[in-house]
This record gives sequence, structure tokens and C-alpha cells, in this order.
Amino acid sequence: IRQHQEIHVVMGNEACDLDSTISALALAYFLTQTSPGAKPAVVPVLNIPRADFALRTETTFLLRDRGIPAASLIFRDEIDLGGLHQAGLLSLTLVDHHVLPGADAALEEAVVEVLDHRPLERERGARCQVTVEPVGSCATLVTERILQGPPGVLDGTTAALLHGQSWLGRGHGGRECHTGDITVTLRPLPSAQTFLLRPGLLQDLEAFCQHRGYAGLVAMTVSFNERHEPTRKLAVYSPQEPLRSTLCRALEEATTPSLLLRPLPSPWPCVVAYAQGNATAARKKVLPILRAAL
Repeated sequence: IRQHQEIHVVMGNEACDLDSTISALALAYFLTQTSPGAKPAVVPVLNIPRADFALRTETTFLLRDRGIPAASLIFRDEIDLGGLHQAGLLSLTLVDHHVLPGADAALEEAVVEVLDHRPLERERGARCQVTVEPVGSCATLVTERILQGPPGVLDGTTAALLHGQSWLGRGHGGRECHTGDITVTLRPLPSAQTFLLRPGLLQDLEAFCQHRGYAGLVAMTVSFNERHEPTRKLAVYSPQEPLRSTLCRALEEATTPSLLLRPLPSPWPCVVAYAQGNATAARKKVLPILRAAL
């Protein structure tokens, strides 16, 4: 911070839970690696006093497991955001929330970007870039942002933090598309092999879809190889063969973007699995393909 005049703070919400913390750390790392030219210092700030951090047991466990000492973190009571803003030196990105509390109202005009997975409560000005999507976690949005950036940016530690958040946080949010009385959902999953070989999978899928009124489900997994490059797989489920075939054909024949699908063996007759050659096509690129098919 002392080597830069301007400061770009990436800050999570006041709960400072696992999703909020990992989102702030990962996005700040990404912005540091990709900001061009003369850039401000990008600083992730945990939105609690340092004394409260020991109570965030999931977060302290994951960071300790990945070799990140608490001494390397910056907490809200250790940086004068108000003073930086008054001096005209602060830009602020909010992750895992998009409305500052009343005590921070003066910082609103410093907000330049928002990433959140909750519904937008109020509009922001044109100066602020807003990404608000109903996914299971804010870390999902951060992961997609990183994967859409320059290749080679994602390092092993950041990948491990995002992967650890997905397991400890258990975010299972999905997106839906509808036509008439047919609803299909697109869901994130940690592992295609774990999903396909799960005992009682068909009964679980049937119960899940019936409870929510879904006619089908498309699952996407993302993992990372030893070079920290993403790999994606898709699984298409529907007990209705015509719908299942329609969805599979749309995914196989898609051109905007092309998914470069390769069939994978599936032990279930009503589940079709694919390896996705185009790993840059995240869920928000696949969902329009499904919508168009319906």
C-alpha cells in the first residue's frame, strides 16, 4: 500500500463468511494480475475487526490448510477507507453484497464494481459495473470471471481456495429456463465421476426434479488439471426421452459458442454425459443454448 498512491479495495460483506472472504481474496489476486499499466494497489479487505477472525472457523481452517497466515490479511479496522476516500484515493469493489450499511454510506460513490449472487435491491449508476446472478455462491461468479480472463492467471493457491470454498460452502444454486409447462435447471457440481457413480442417483434426480417442478436437469462440473487449466463436463438428465434428446442435440450442435462436446460413458439410460472441449464456455454461455432449444 505504501508504494502506491491509489488503492483499489475488494471487500466482502460484514458477515465475513467463507464465500465472502474467498471471493475477495481471489478477485483481488485476479485484478492484480490483469490490471494494465500504472495501476493502483489492489487490496482485499476482510470486513470485520481482526479480533473477530478466530470465530470464522471454516475460513481460518481453509486458509491455514493452504498455508496463508492470518498475519498476511488486512481487516476492516486496519485500513482507513474513509480517509482514503476523502483524499480521492479509493476505488471499491464489493463482493458477496451490493448495499453498504448506513455507517459506510459515504463510501458509496467510491464503488466501481459489484459481484453478488443475491437479487439486486437497488440500481447503481453507469460508472459501476454490476454482475448479479442467482448462483450458489459469489465465489462461482469470481471463478467464472477468472476463467474468462487471460490464460495462465489462475495459480494453484487461488484454485485451491475456490475449490475448497465450493466444498465447505456447499453452494448448489442453479439457473432455470422455461417454456410452457417445461422447466429445465442448470446446476453446478464438483465432480462428474462422483455425480454419475452416486448410489441411488436416479431416485435422487427424480425426487429433486419433482419437488421443484423440473422436467430435466443439466449439470456442469469444473475441475483443474496439474497446470491449473479448467476442464468442464456436462450431464443431461430427463426421464422424458424427447426432451432429453432435444437438449442433447442443442448442446452438441451449438455454434455460439461451440462446446466441442465428446460423449462419455454413463451407467444410466436417462443421463447423457459429455466432456466439454471448450472450457471457457461457463454456465452463463450454456444457458442461452438451452433456452433457445426450449
